[in-house]
Amino acid sequence: MARQSDIPFERDQSTRFLPWIVAVMVFLAALAATFAVIVGDSIEAWDTSLTGRITIQVPVRPGDDGNNSAARRADDIAGRIAALPGVARAAVLPEAAVRALLEPWLGLAPESGSGVEELPLPRLVDVELSGGGVDATQLRAALADAGTDIVIDDHRVWLDALIDLARLVEAIALLVLLLIGASAIAAVVFATRSGLAVHAPIIELLHLMGARDAYVARQFQNHAMWLGLRGGVIGSLAAIAVLGAIAWVGRDIDAALLPDIVPTIGDGLVLAAVPVAAVAIAMATARLTVLRALARLP
Repeated sequence: MARQSDIPFERDQSTRFLPWIVAVMVFLAALAATFAVIVGDSIEAWDTSLTGRITIQVPVRPGDDGNNSAARRADDIAGRIAALPGVARAAVLPEAAVRALLEPWLGLAPESGSGVEELPLPRLVDVELSGGGVDATQLRAALADAGTDIVIDDHRVWLDALIDLARLVEAIALLVLLLIGASAIAAVVFATRSGLAVHAPIIELLHLMGARDAYVARQFQNHAMWLGLRGGVIGSLAAIAVLGAIAWVGRDIDAALLPDIVPTIGDGLVLAAVPVAAVAIAMATARLTVLRALARLP
């Protein structure tokens, strides 16, 4: 695609750094937008998977015959809890599932033969609520005679604080996006005004030849488009490289609650939208700046 312009922008030194400025801003904006999407997806996953669930820990007591006594108590508790109104399901997790939950926190692989299976692990009762009617306090009251060593974990207590923190991080990422956008607009406005000053004689000649303000503005708009496109491509490639490196380094991380750092289709759409938005902002800003500046001329 050949660029044709009646204004010799190639001689204009005032905009030679604009593509690099746009590249840095697109790079930062792509990272901020991707992290905002990842955090938002994590909030939704946490809220969906843990809301309305309570876990009851039944520890192994001294003198128990292995896990058998704890298992019997867990089965009894699950049966009693399942009969309560407001409880959709109550089931004892298999011992293998409990070990699988513990191993990532210890940094152990399931096939490592680490001896986790020899630990006196508590039995876990997974309780799924059916939308109200019972909470952790009521469960404690219902299990008052089951022993004081029973631990009832209401996920909503700590999940609310975690979600609030994640939403704060998401809001900060969006604020960073807005600041980057404002900075990009300011940079384009400065470069466009400099170009107007440099090419003032040529613009005056174009007016004498019958060119309208919209025609001159289109020249600056097209020039800003090419500069923004160059910077957007460079910034996007840099962001893709960084995100790819992060995904590669974290490919084997399997820790609970950590967001999935493997790029998804949504992340790809965000990365594609950022340079497009940068080009659109550059074009619109350049056009409006030129039209406003020319409208003030006598």
